[in-house]
Amino acid sequence: MSEIHMLTMPKWGLSMKEGKVNEWLKGVGDPIEVGEEIVEVESEKIAGAVEASVAGVLRRQTASDEDVLPVGGLLGVVADAEVADADIDAAVEAFLASFVPPSDDDEDSGPTPEKIEVAGRRIRFLKQGDGGEPLILVHGFGGDLNNWLFNQEALSSKRAVYALDLPGHGESSKDVGEGTLESLADTLLAFMDTVGIDSAHLAGHSMGGAVCLQLAAKAPARVGSLVLICSAGLGEEINGAYIDGFVAAQDRRSLKPLLAELFADTSLVTRQLVDDMLKYKRLEGVGTALDKLAGTMFADGRQQTLLTGVPQGLGKPVLVIWGEQDRIIPASHAPEAAGLVRVEVLAGQGHMAQMEAAGDINRLIEGFLE
Repeated sequence: MSEIHMLTMPKWGLSMKEGKVNEWLKGVGDPIEVGEEIVEVESEKIAGAVEASVAGVLRRQTASDEDVLPVGGLLGVVADAEVADADIDAAVEAFLASFVPPSDDDEDSGPTPEKIEVAGRRIRFLKQGDGGEPLILVHGFGGDLNNWLFNQEALSSKRAVYALDLPGHGESSKDVGEGTLESLADTLLAFMDTVGIDSAHLAGHSMGGAVCLQLAAKAPARVGSLVLICSAGLGEEINGAYIDGFVAAQDRRSLKPLLAELFADTSLVTRQLVDDMLKYKRLEGVGTALDKLAGTMFADGRQQTLLTGVPQGLGKPVLVIWGEQDRIIPASHAPEAAGLVRVEVLAGQGHMAQMEAAGDINRLIEGFLE
């Protein structure tokens, strides 16, 4: 009998316990290819599409629009057209009979973030996977390790993948030192030393891309390859009004339209995402940290440190990915694809491409690392 594949509610982020079905993107009877988006679901933090991991036909939609399911709950069934309806009914019945939703006190829900001392600062990080040459994910200005919640687990099947909160961000120390790109790169290098990483692939988003470029320029032997997503450091232009507005925003009314600038699909800016960002911005020391970083790196609405020669001069493989509709840093900053530098510009995507087009980004990075 051909395989019957159960399509289940994904777990996006460590705190996700349930998700809501927003919209089916495929109908019963539609052919499905690997990587195609089948159904859009929403966690408390963000909405995203569930992609097919197998090819076949969508044979069942066991959840309807607006249904709320626990993580792991059954959304639908994909199977070959020749699989009998009775076999699918039996498989669904067996799944539902044995499924146990995750409990609130379930301690075996996967890896959890850790905090360590790095060069005198407390740094939070999350490690997923083991083995291989490690990959380190570095978020952008105002972000944290949760910016990679659609990517980290997917990229960790063949290697250890680390995501960290840079100083001034997330649950790391709010002491940003000089507030320069170099000081952030030094912290990243010290993090590698502290956790025992001699060399790693580095993937940076926005400001995090510039941090990775700076580290590569300073210590190229520590870098296996670079992945730069909508990266800073490759041109002077930046949306200064966004930077200034984000630093100043202290309420939902001012913050929500700013966060909408990050996405091509503004519906991804959920109430919870705004609330989480406000909670972070109200932490002691955050305002001072962001103001210092912005004043040092993005003064007068321009990027102050340019590292345009690093991608071609590094002598290591470099993958540059950009959202064509990026309203924060223009896609025109992407370097020319030549030699070891590969460039991918994604149509219909904005600045948070790793969240909006997670499946595409993950496949590009996985193929690049292979």
